[in-house]
Amino acid sequence: MNKFEEGRKLLKSNWGELEKFTSDQKKGIPMPPFEKPVEEGCILIDLPTVKHLGTKTVSEAIENRMSHRKYTNEPLTIEELAYLLWTTQGIRNITPKAAFRTVPSAGCRHPFETYIYAINVQGLEEAIYRYLPIEHKLVLHKKEPHLRERIIRATLDQTFVGTASAVFIWTAIPYRTEWRYGPASHKAILLDAGHVCQNLYSF
Repeated sequence: MNKFEEGRKLLKSNWGELEKFTSDQKKGIPMPPFEKPVEEGCILIDLPTVKHLGTKTVSEAIENRMSHRKYTNEPLTIEELAYLLWTTQGIRNITPKAAFRTVPSAGCRHPFETYIYAINVQGLEEAIYRYLPIEHKLVLHKKEPHLRERIIRATLDQTFVGTASAVFIWTAIPYRTEWRYGPASHKAILLDAGHVCQNLYSF
């Protein structure tokens, strides 16, 4: 099988595989936590209470969608950042079995962790932070020299990325979805990424 065929295989429906698969959920194995734990001694930063900042309708957001690669020097406010974090991964309601967020996810599994590289955000040092959706806080993840060069390199040398006020970075914990859907999880995770990014793009 060549590389193209391998890639195309991911596009095919594979939900039928669940018929011959016993998930960890069905085995009674406890589900993974909704959020990565925070190590003891980490620096936590409170975020302001989310207030509605948008004025666009969904129709307006769709009609006026445009990619931007040039940014002003105006900093992002901490209120704006808090709102964007909430719209992309915020929790509206939480139960012992599910965290209902502002974005859809296959089986309500929500495999993503959100990191923010804050470059020009009021009240934040230039650093990488992780969003804690349950607490609605940030935890300092990494602060070191040359972060900007590294983020540009990680985005295939797209230098405009290093001029943004903030860069959203999503990582996946595949087992959150695999716990329920096993081998059918990975395409669902990619679809979920699109849902998250769409919410960010809308604002």
